[in-house]
Amino acid sequence: MSVAVTTSAPLPPASDTNMLTSTFSLVDYVVFVLLLVLSLAIGLYHAYRGWGRHTIGQLLLADRKMGCFPVALSLLATFQSAVAILGVPSEIYRFGTQYWFLGCSYFLGLLIPAHVFIPVFYRLHLTSAYEYLELRFNKAVRVCGTVTFIFQMVIYMGVVLYAPSLALNAVTGFDLWLSVLTLGIVCTVYTALGGLKAVIWTDVFQTLVMFLGQLVVIIVGSAKVGGLGHVWDVASQHELISGIDLDPDPFVRHTFWTLAFGGVFMMLSLYGVNQAQVQRYLSSRTEKAAVLSCYAVFPCQQVVLCMGCLIGLVMFAYYQEYPMSTQQTQAAPDQFVLYFVMDLLRGLPGLPGLFVACLFSGSLSTISSAFNSLATVTMEDLIRPWFPHFSEVRATMLSRIIAFGYGLLCLGMAYISSQMGPVLQAAISIFGMVGGPLLGLFCLGMFFPCANPPGAIMGLLAGLTMAFWIGVGSTVASMGSGRVPTPPDGPGLSLPSNLTAVTVATLMPSTTVSRPTGLQRLYSLSYLWYSAHNSTTVIVVGLAVSLLSGGMRGRTLNPRTIYPVLPKLVALLPVSCQKRLHCKTHSPDLSVDTAVFPEKMNNGMLRGSRDEEAMDVPEEGPAGQGVGPTFIVQETSL
Repeated sequence: MSVAVTTSAPLPPASDTNMLTSTFSLVDYVVFVLLLVLSLAIGLYHAYRGWGRHTIGQLLLADRKMGCFPVALSLLATFQSAVAILGVPSEIYRFGTQYWFLGCSYFLGLLIPAHVFIPVFYRLHLTSAYEYLELRFNKAVRVCGTVTFIFQMVIYMGVVLYAPSLALNAVTGFDLWLSVLTLGIVCTVYTALGGLKAVIWTDVFQTLVMFLGQLVVIIVGSAKVGGLGHVWDVASQHELISGIDLDPDPFVRHTFWTLAFGGVFMMLSLYGVNQAQVQRYLSSRTEKAAVLSCYAVFPCQQVVLCMGCLIGLVMFAYYQEYPMSTQQTQAAPDQFVLYFVMDLLRGLPGLPGLFVACLFSGSLSTISSAFNSLATVTMEDLIRPWFPHFSEVRATMLSRIIAFGYGLLCLGMAYISSQMGPVLQAAISIFGMVGGPLLGLFCLGMFFPCANPPGAIMGLLAGLTMAFWIGVGSTVASMGSGRVPTPPDGPGLSLPSNLTAVTVATLMPSTTVSRPTGLQRLYSLSYLWYSAHNSTTVIVVGLAVSLLSGGMRGRTLNPRTIYPVLPKLVALLPVSCQKRLHCKTHSPDLSVDTAVFPEKMNNGMLRGSRDEEAMDVPEEGPAGQGVGPTFIVQETSL
């Protein structure tokens, strides 16, 4: 989920856009309208197919029958917003290809969710990711996580709807509120009526449009400047091709370590625990299909990153040969690409419309994902636990009403965003501040069996406090110094997808500032480390409070909610080393392999059956799901 907008440069007045709007022909409008009509048609098809027989499972999880391919493309589209398409080329154009190394983080950032988070979530048979928090801790922790996510997404919805429409209005003359209303209404209708299956299949179509729109820009642009080889030569001559910067300083905005490893935490917050993505994993027909869809995102993400970087290089080479207009030199960074595309594709009817369709596809995919995930967590985490006897018909109807309600709220938030002025930057940053603490909350529960509910709540509060302190402090300090703030990541995403690194990177100025000290030094922490810093705060505080409050002594712990990190690591050792540690093959259903620490079983630290048949007998969870057996932890020492 990628949202970004900057007020660092004035928007050109509407009267200055005549030259550009003249390039938007009738054919372009037809292409653009065709995108909206087809997106709506796909959604309505799935809505009316079996109308009256839909269940809540079909509406929220596509009846858990989705295949690998559509889920993979939907995972990609969720965090590939309109401003992400504009953000990466602008970053490359202004600062060079250092940002390209973010692709190194995609490997671990997708491998860990595939082998850690997906198996745990899928085997618990969840609908909402926050159901996990109740199974692991209690209902209070679940509600805290849900409310935090809703706050994050409501802020995000309005900005992601308003920001690209504002940029489009400034460059092409598109009516601002007409585009906002069009996006909002189309998204609301097909999301509320068609549910997750409609969202996923429209994501597939919109992803293909996004690929096609960017590919057209690369082909036409490189042809006009003499080919991609010439583009690379020009970029090299102007030192735009960056080498590997191995500076370990976390306060340097972009280094190899910041991008490759700080970006991993950003990816985990987006693809590991974000409800929009977890919901897609859970809609897969099998756990293997969910894992394969996560694998399939990796090459797709690399292609998307490469295409964005190539557009930035092509744009740089183009403006070495063709002068910029006055409008372009005064434009904000997130408008560079729009001006470039309208200039490049002038005289080619249909292609400007295709690129605008590409941008709107990004917005449609992210907004529809937000609506659907919000409707799901509201229904599953805040309503059904209190009203468990709702019939399928009433629950399905209520879910549709909730989705419609969030659509109206999104339009309201877009209007509020238009009135915020300079405060809009802070509102955008709020989205990125929440991803890290939520990641830390899930990691605390999944990797540390001694963590208890008081520790989880205090850890989340500490993480959010730290995130807002550094995020807001950085924004205020930057405004006071007259420079554009470094927004926190999402994301992914950062949104991702979340401010994600894909878009927030475009907001940084190219001027050199003096090296800060004290709190100013802390505020200058690279935005890509925000997620790591805030999630670590949650874990450290959560563990400290848990140990001080007695850990899980006397509380029920469901072993299926724990990922057995130690046994997994020991299993990677040579057999001889395992024998020295007195290790045996661990059971995937136990949170702690007592073979590694046999004395714990003898001392009564853990009481639980290792009978595999018993482990396969499900018990009823808080929402009626099979969650496996539990055992009582008498004392936890890890």
